[in-house]
Amino acid sequence: MSRVRQAGKVTEPGSGALFVAAGIFLSRILGLVRERIFAHYFGNSMAAAAFKAALRIPNFLQNLLGEGVLSASFIPVYARLLTEKERRSESDELAGAVFGLLCVITGVLTALGLWAAPVMVDLVAAGFKGEARELTIRLVRILFPGTGALVLSAWCLGILNSHRRFFLSYVSPVVWNFALIGCLLVWGRGRDQSVLAGYLSYAAVAGSVLQFLVQLPSVLGLLGRFQPNFAVHKAAIRQVVRSFGPTLLGRGVVQISAYVDTACASLISERALSCMAYAQTIYLIPVSLFGMAISAAELPALSQISGTETEIADRLKDRLHTSSRRIVFFVLPTAATFFFLGDVVGGGLLQTGRFGPSDTRYLWYLLIGSSVGLLSNTLSRLYASVFYALRDTKTPFYVGAIRVAITGVLAFLSATWLSKALGPQKELSAVGITATFGFAAWIEMLLLKRQLVKRLPLGKIPSPIQGKVVAAGALSVVVGLAIKLALAHHFGSLGSSFLPPPRLHPILTALMVLGPFGLSYLALTYFWQVPESHALIQRITRPIEARRARRRL
Repeated sequence: MSRVRQAGKVTEPGSGALFVAAGIFLSRILGLVRERIFAHYFGNSMAAAAFKAALRIPNFLQNLLGEGVLSASFIPVYARLLTEKERRSESDELAGAVFGLLCVITGVLTALGLWAAPVMVDLVAAGFKGEARELTIRLVRILFPGTGALVLSAWCLGILNSHRRFFLSYVSPVVWNFALIGCLLVWGRGRDQSVLAGYLSYAAVAGSVLQFLVQLPSVLGLLGRFQPNFAVHKAAIRQVVRSFGPTLLGRGVVQISAYVDTACASLISERALSCMAYAQTIYLIPVSLFGMAISAAELPALSQISGTETEIADRLKDRLHTSSRRIVFFVLPTAATFFFLGDVVGGGLLQTGRFGPSDTRYLWYLLIGSSVGLLSNTLSRLYASVFYALRDTKTPFYVGAIRVAITGVLAFLSATWLSKALGPQKELSAVGITATFGFAAWIEMLLLKRQLVKRLPLGKIPSPIQGKVVAAGALSVVVGLAIKLALAHHFGSLGSSFLPPPRLHPILTALMVLGPFGLSYLALTYFWQVPESHALIQRITRPIEARRARRRL
């Protein structure tokens, strides 16, 4: 694995990504537990759709002002200041100024959100009428105050990541999930769904505050002197503030793309919106584990690369190629799993209580559409991080705007024209929405890659897709499908696209199918000498070998 010297410090690509992935993995696993319990009590009901839609509106500000702005504008400047000892006081002052600005911005936007909740609901869930609309408005007004805490939690993430403390910032959402899970377990049984949705919204606000508070002591320990301020006259702070506008627009268009999907799904049915939210939760697991983890870990390192333009280009190209190969190694088989074995995945994760076999089948169809853009979406995050490290926030904005335009037009056509053409099967038009999102993600990724080559003398960026990885994924899918069909023949019928209980529980089915699939992929890539597979095996076996060595001593 290549090593790159940055500002007097040698780092390895992927070393920070492991801690990011570990934190994300724990929080996402607990998120799946939360979704399974939520599905048990809510299924795809009207209240489920209302809560999912309401949660998306304040989360827009969290994703936009939090991880979006801070990743692109704050971390590159702050991380570079940390490498210069004589400017350490400037880094503390910058952290305090960004904290103060975020407090003011989120305070104003939260007040506006409480007042304009009906308008936002009509935009995000245009198809909701009557009781569904009124419930969504009420839930939005409960949830909005938690937005400020989540944005400040993302500020903590920026500080921690810049100091290479990756794990805590990405594992902190565990407390948010615990708050919702606790609420569902305590008040879920026998409660009216609309009332329970209200309780769950209050729990989400409490979890947001806790998520910020668990990170704050570590952040204050890293800051030499913390004092919230509005010293926008300082050069470093002006640099961050100048990036705010383009970054808000750039991140905004990407976020809008996801909300276009939600709005279009509401035009189809409440069930379509609710099930699409479940599908997005599953879809975001690999995007977060591999795309976000690698991109987030690379951003501070990329920002600290120095030298001539040619030297910077060489080091960027080296890290980019290594990271993109790692993304492909994990994401490519995941996309194949969603496409061919999505019923097994969805059933094992969510089929319980009010979420029945028919919901599992519908969820699989949506995952098939989502699998189209899984790889491109994760690679786009990595390429965007390179632009942000180069202080270029405009290119991701322009490319993101193209993506939103494509997504908006095609998703609307799916929700209207295609829905009407399908008649009684109109809910299947939601598959067109998820596939449209993936198609637009490929265009975004290719445009970002093209602009990156123009931006720096990188030459031709080698393709991260390896023939051995593709072959291993294809053969592993054959193994998984063979086991799935054999189980279906023995416990059910080949005419069924999934294996419903009681003859074979969905969780047991998932273990029996996905286990051999994953082991086959890992064994084949290891046998064919794929470097990423060998690195993964070494990470798994290293602690075991270390314990054996200690015992021998």
